[in-house]
Amino acid sequence: MRLNPDNFRVFGPDETRSNRLDAVYEASKKTWLADILPEDADGSELSPDGRVMEMLSEHTLEGWLEGYLLTGRHGFLSTYEAFVHVIDSMFNQHAKWLDIAEDLPWRAPIASLNLLITSTVWRQDHNGFTHQDPGFLDVVVNKKPTVTRIYLPPDANCLLSVADHCLRSTDDVNVIVADKQNHLQYLDMDAAIRHCTKGIGIWDWASTDHGCEPDVVMASCGDIPTLEALAAVALLREHFPELKIRFLNVVDLFRMTPASEHPHGLDDRDFDSLFTTDRPVIFNFHGYPWLIHRLAYRRTNHRNLHVRGYKEKGNINTPLELAIENEIDRFSLAIDVINRVPALRVAGAHVKEKLRDLQIDCRNHAHRHGVDAPEQQNWTWPF
Repeated sequence: MRLNPDNFRVFGPDETRSNRLDAVYEASKKTWLADILPEDADGSELSPDGRVMEMLSEHTLEGWLEGYLLTGRHGFLSTYEAFVHVIDSMFNQHAKWLDIAEDLPWRAPIASLNLLITSTVWRQDHNGFTHQDPGFLDVVVNKKPTVTRIYLPPDANCLLSVADHCLRSTDDVNVIVADKQNHLQYLDMDAAIRHCTKGIGIWDWASTDHGCEPDVVMASCGDIPTLEALAAVALLREHFPELKIRFLNVVDLFRMTPASEHPHGLDDRDFDSLFTTDRPVIFNFHGYPWLIHRLAYRRTNHRNLHVRGYKEKGNINTPLELAIENEIDRFSLAIDVINRVPALRVAGAHVKEKLRDLQIDCRNHAHRHGVDAPEQQNWTWPF
């Protein structure tokens, strides 16, 4: 915003500060054309010349942003994940317009429509069941592959890389799903750029299958699912040090589709190389689990693909308790691996019992104290 003071705006339904984007006020204030009264607590953030556009009306903001882009300027809209559905039909119409406009040589390119989806299902400040709906992604994948892009960066550096790409792009709708809370940082900036450029990749430092075929593939897509998947791998490495685990992370959701179906799709040979053709795959996903099956049903190893995701379970829960309710938590994922790796189905029975006991302990701690246990809240990668 500092570098583009005349052609860049941020749009949001009174959630700029709530979505942890308030550092933007160091560069510009909110647009405000009415009187500023003494009782306006945030009056210092208001100005007729502000570049932050706020109104508790998602469809008005979407219309503003579309009009702003159509005049050759730039911006993005940030909104709560559960309420981006307010603009479903507006997104649909803009995606259809972009698709037709690309066939008209006299139409100049326009900046992409960038939607930053935050305050997500897995971390929503105890707003509860009403604020838990990751289904906008299901709406987006219905539109033409020539104009739709979906990114789920696992950490802040990946978010920066993805946002840089999206803000430079033209003639697309870019959906970025990123939680507003603090998270672990896994990749340095150079590694994050490489990872986001590929859109999908093996994290060697979290894998134990170097030089051989894995016994199981643990895959993740989304920030919280990645955290829980890594914690599950750590549990498995602790209890089964000989187990060969491959850890995959997906940033660009459309890498899951065949190359024939989407410009970002991964060809079958590369997909088979990553996911194998016959090994169990545990896929921890940010959204509704059947979306991954929808994208990957034609893949060779789809029969061994087991997806965890949001299943409309939970309410005002602690973060780990909500994950347990929907079985995307570290304990459920580790148990999934034990159940699906033939050598562990019987030998791993004692570890399964221990993991189930830990789940019960976590639930009890959440009910008793209203927060997750410190060892779960403060977990970091141990290897």
